[in-house]
Amino acid sequence: MPAPSDVPLALIGYPVSAARALRERGLLALPVPDEELPAVLDACRTLGFAGALVHPSREVAVAGQVEADPAARRVGRVDALAFTGGVHGTYALADALTDAVEASGYAARGADALLLGTGADLARALPLVRLGFGNVGIVADSYPEAERFARDLPANVRAFPVARRDSALASLADRADLVVLTGGSLPPGLLQPYHTLVDLTGQATPGSSGASGLDLSGLPALRLVRQLLHATGQRYRPEDLSGLVTALA
Repeated sequence: MPAPSDVPLALIGYPVSAARALRERGLLALPVPDEELPAVLDACRTLGFAGALVHPSREVAVAGQVEADPAARRVGRVDALAFTGGVHGTYALADALTDAVEASGYAARGADALLLGTGADLARALPLVRLGFGNVGIVADSYPEAERFARDLPANVRAFPVARRDSALASLADRADLVVLTGGSLPPGLLQPYHTLVDLTGQATPGSSGASGLDLSGLPALRLVRQLLHATGQRYRPEDLSGLVTALA
């Protein structure tokens, strides 16, 4: 791990035990109040905090108070802050999901993907298109919503927006190799034995359909790597953070 730092890291919404666990790994971390956020964030800048980690319960509230990057704005959540020239927020989970799929060895290049969610949570899966998928289905609660997310994809990505209740969804799913569920539920009968499922909800059961599930056990550590990089500028190895992931859960 990087050398211990004497620049404090703020913890928004986390208990004292989380700060203790971070300090044991060489990071000076201090819990700060999670109410009156504008005043708290201003105080963190004044006191010289490097950045902050944001508990999931406070991600939406913090997003409305900071300068969020594009990924964070799409999801409407912020999970890490940097106090450098302002208060800059990111949503590390989106890119960490790409890291997890890449680390799994899944052969994404040239495969077809179906990204299915409800509301802003669908944006968590959009960075996956960087892995080189051929065709990408974007499934949202309504066609205009799906089309809006499709417009956020690079121009070279062949995106097909569709609503959850659209009859075209079945044929789009038939052509997909990877199915990514970011929110809501899977329509009955959508999963087939040849599909691989990435489930961010923890509610889907790929086994009953014969589909396989992608192992996301490394996702929390990969997310924390990106959170700490944004908040502190230091790069950690996922294998060094396993104990911290538990403490910050």
